[in-house]
Formats: sequence, structure tokens, C-alpha cells
Amino acid sequence: MFFRKSNSAQPDESVELQQERKINELKASLGPLSGRSLQYCTDACLKRYLEARNWNVDKSKKMLEETLRWRSNYKPEEIRWHEVAIEGETGKVFRANFHDRHGRTVLILRPGMQNTTSMDNQIKHLVYLIENAILNLPEGQEQMAWLIDFSGWSITNNVPIKSARDTINILQNHYPERLAVAFLYSPPRIFEAFWKVVKYFLDSKTFQKVKFVYPRNKDSVELMRSYFDVDNLPTEFGGKATLQYDHEEFSRQMAEDDVKSTKLWGLDKPQYVSLGGAEVAPEPGRLAPPAN
Repeated sequence: MFFRKSNSAQPDESVELQQERKINELKASLGPLSGRSLQYCTDACLKRYLEARNWNVDKSKKMLEETLRWRSNYKPEEIRWHEVAIEGETGKVFRANFHDRHGRTVLILRPGMQNTTSMDNQIKHLVYLIENAILNLPEGQEQMAWLIDFSGWSITNNVPIKSARDTINILQNHYPERLAVAFLYSPPRIFEAFWKVVKYFLDSKTFQKVKFVYPRNKDSVELMRSYFDVDNLPTEFGGKATLQYDHEEFSRQMAEDDVKSTKLWGLDKPQYVSLGGAEVAPEPGRLAPPAN
């Protein structure tokens, strides 16, 4: 992001100082936060929303407030693997056991492995795995990479347009600047018609992160290899590794991560309720009403 000189910018102010000032402006404009909203709105989080809205504080505030409302209703941090495990039985979306060259978490998506019909559950499963990918980011790393394998994909098991739009909206509006790059590996020609419609739901920043890779196109293959070590990359993506999805093993990992997530969000502690602007712990339930 390049900051233009403006009336509000101080002379000789570094980009870092300008960014810090914008983060503080956004923080102040949000007003006092509590509970999970406070935990969510770290400086790194505010910076992502500012980047997504070209460092416009008002637009970033609107976007962030919409996310806080969505998180309050959808509660993505409360989704647990056992609720979505059926969606993962074929390994249609899972976290890879390797990172890209920048240390980013990698999600592998295989739309040809679709095994269910509930769009709501499919989106819930993806949201769970996005949260899980974030949970497993190395310190200092904010973004993930997606690898999409079109093996077995056809128009019959294709994601409906509405579901694709809802998924894109969640990713763009509620996980801004979380996606570093998405590689679509060897999509069939029939996918192009679907893409012509779907691409209009993408904002320009997200659109630029989507890369098509064709095995016979040397430039696209080289671009992908600039992000991934071929020894880690599965053969399905032109690499040398064997891609194996073991549902039982993955379920065990997710159960362990659910414990980590529970602790991270303080869900293992007494839940607090808002009372007149202050948060107080609920009283233990009584067996009988108090005597008069």
C-alpha cells in the first residue's frame, strides 16, 4: 500500500508511522470493545481491514463492524469438528501437512470430491477450516494459500452459483487479507463458463490472487513453483509428493486443535454476559428459587 501525501499526513512521516496512526484512528472510532470482539480486534486485525479498504478508516470501520455482527451471530470460533466431520469424509477440503515457501498454512480444496447436499453445512465446514488454518499460522504470518484440484470435477457436482457467491462474500468480507493466493490447477474447459459468472463476485484485490495453472503452460507452472517446494507439492499439483487424506487421522488432529481453539477464545472458562455495559459472570443455576 502506498500512502499519498495528504493534509493529515505529517511531514517526513514514515509509512509505518502513517499505518500506526490509521490503526489508532480505527481503534478509537470503534469505541470500547469487550469479550471476543476485543480479543478479535488486535492491531494486526485492524491493519488487515484497513488494507482491504485502502486505508480508508470509515470504510474499514463499516467492514469490521459488519464482521463483528457476523461473528456474534455465526460464532465461527465455536464450530467444532464433530459438527462438520461428515463434510470432511472424502477430503474435499482439508489443511495440508506442508506450508508454502513463506510458511503459510495451505488448504487443499477438491470440489470433485463433493459428498453432501446441504449448502449451509458445506459453508460451515469451510468456515471451520479457515478458522483452523488461521489457528495454525506461524507467528508473524497472517495469510494462507489455497490449492484447488479439479480432478473428478464436473458440471453435475459443481457448487451452485449462490453457494459460490456466499462463500466468496464470507472470505472477502469477514476474512480480509487472509488469502495470499489461490491456485486453480488444471480446471476443465467447462469450468470457464462457471468462472465467467463467479469472477464478478470477486473484488479486485481477491481477483488478483486467483491464479490458473495449466501443466502445459510453463509460466503458470513456474509461478506455482515459486510458492511451493516441488518435494512438498502433491503430484496432483505437479509436484513429487503423494497426497493422502486419512479421515481418522485428520479428525484426531482437528479434535486436538478444537482444544487449542477453546483455550484461545476462553471458552473453557465461565462465559460472561453483558450487564449495563459491564461483563459479569452468570450466577450458578439454583436448584430452587430463593426463599422470600
